[in-house]
Amino acid sequence: MNDLDIARKVTLKPISEIAQRTGIPIDSIEPYGKYKAKLPISLINKEKASKANLILVSAISPTPAGEGKTTMSIGLTEGLNRLGKKTTVVLREPSLGPVFGIKGGATGGGYSQVLPMEDINLHFTGDFAAIEKAHNLLSALIDNNIQSKTNSLNLDPRTISWKRVVDMNDRSLRHIIVGLGGTGSGIPRETGFDITAASEIMAILCLAENLSDLKKRLGNIFIGYTFDKSPIYARDLKAEGAMTALLKDAIQPNLVQTIEGNAAIIHGGPFANIAQGTNSVIATRMGMTFSDYVVTEAGFGFDLGAEKFFDIKCQSAGLSPKAVVLTITVRALKYHGGAPLSDLKTTNTEALLKGIPNLEKHVENIKQFNVSPVISINRFLSDADEEIEIIKNIAKKLGVQVAIANVWEKGGEGALDLAEKVIAIAEKTTSDFTPMYQWKSSVTDKIETIATKIYGAKHVDYSAQAKRDLKKISDLGLDHLAICIAKTQKSLSDNPKLLGRPKDFIITVREIEIAAGAGFLVPITGNIMRMPGLPTHPSSENIDIDENGVISGLF
Repeated sequence: MNDLDIARKVTLKPISEIAQRTGIPIDSIEPYGKYKAKLPISLINKEKASKANLILVSAISPTPAGEGKTTMSIGLTEGLNRLGKKTTVVLREPSLGPVFGIKGGATGGGYSQVLPMEDINLHFTGDFAAIEKAHNLLSALIDNNIQSKTNSLNLDPRTISWKRVVDMNDRSLRHIIVGLGGTGSGIPRETGFDITAASEIMAILCLAENLSDLKKRLGNIFIGYTFDKSPIYARDLKAEGAMTALLKDAIQPNLVQTIEGNAAIIHGGPFANIAQGTNSVIATRMGMTFSDYVVTEAGFGFDLGAEKFFDIKCQSAGLSPKAVVLTITVRALKYHGGAPLSDLKTTNTEALLKGIPNLEKHVENIKQFNVSPVISINRFLSDADEEIEIIKNIAKKLGVQVAIANVWEKGGEGALDLAEKVIAIAEKTTSDFTPMYQWKSSVTDKIETIATKIYGAKHVDYSAQAKRDLKKISDLGLDHLAICIAKTQKSLSDNPKLLGRPKDFIITVREIEIAAGAGFLVPITGNIMRMPGLPTHPSSENIDIDENGVISGLF
């Protein structure tokens, strides 16, 4: 039975019932049909939120076999609720590009799903569309200003880095020329499209505190320079008001439900290899306002999404997580130990032991933030008992709790052991969360701290372009911004082929982009793609709909 078949067996509860069970005033929600609703920001109570236990779910370096972070997050939420802890899972929204590409849906799996999965995976409540429109409005205003003879800011088109976005994997849009067709069709220039999840506006929405903060951040978006080298921001185009108006509903988080009828809040969807990779601050605070526990996740491995969760989101919003659940699989560790993808179901203790250093490094990284880790083994039928015992022994040597969580097959029942260990840490251990760096440090110090302490690099090299970017950042007075390194998710290094725990490697920063609205700088390492392409056989080939409107193949 696949995920969609399992989801269809569930009788969904009206969203008003989910709100009532969670303590959310029914008359305050804004329903989007029977099973989805928007939650007004005014419901957030920071004092109540400060008393909730925030639990982050992360993972070791991801592999093609998949680790199941989202499924684990949902399963843990079900388990905590079964133990009497009022818990809400807070997740990111799926991007249509991966849904129709390779990854498929992103709503968990088996008996640990958020529902209605078809709606969530497709258009949902229109947040991505609103972000896309706000982004492209600014793009249109930029080209209009370049064309104008009476209202021109004298923008130098060669300095503009702001592109357009679309929520689809479409490689043919990566590099384009706009303004063709004669004098009435604009000034020709080179630009391109990114996927919507890579938009700075997505990052801004997920870090904004409220509408006023959103508007201010949108105005701070850096566009480029005039011909006389003066910086131009979105506020200079008077764009922030209209952009905020387009986002007035999108800034409100979305309430749905888990497969066991518990509250789930889903909001925002920045990628973790190019942005902060976590849901919105507003959604997290909303969950913490109405729950004893909030379970959330950060994209890819701990070195990417979780580091950014701690150093960007938590520092920005003043959040202090109580524990980190590190999701692992036997298959992934064997892959990091050199086992080929085709043989991961075969018992191979030698490859497992060779892959263990990747786990050890991620545990080490969690402890560097003074937060307690719990290793969660997402077990598969092919995992041998002797392989599981090896991981348990390693966890014991590391002084870390470990639990087997069979959440795909058993839902909350399969996460009870994990939930008990999380509760023990959250309620008996004093959290002393400490960021990896202070924002006021120099840009190079911040980059090198992440590269050496989190990735394990020996040194950081800067290209000639990156050095010019450092000077530009200094001249603009933006040294104080946080750091959001764009890096491959496949390795702790910037080389996707270096699996396991590479050592003595050098991180090379090619360039540094400015995301002043979001409040961070983006050092680019390796070949990072902001507009993915579709595979030879995309997931869309399996998706269909019948005459009754029933969708199939979406899992």
